[in-house]
Amino acid sequence: MADYQLFKLAYTLILNKEYLTPEGLNKLVGIKASLNKGLSDILKTTFPNFITVPRPLVVNQEIKNPD
Repeated sequence: MADYQLFKLAYTLILNKEYLTPEGLNKLVGIKASLNKGLSDILKTTFPNFITVPRPLVVNQEIKNPD
C-alpha cells in the first residue's frame, strides 16, 4: 500500500510535468529511492544529491474476510 501511495505521488509529479526541472527530477528520484527496491547503483551515482521521500505509514493492513 505504501508503494502504491508513492507511485501515485510520482504519477502526479509526472502529470504536472514537474520532473522537467532539476528539483522535480530529484524529487522523482527520491520517490524511487523510497520504493521497495530502492535505487540502482547507476542512479545513486548519477543523482548523488537526492533526498529520500519518507515512506507513508500504512495502518490496518488486515485482509477482510470476503465471505
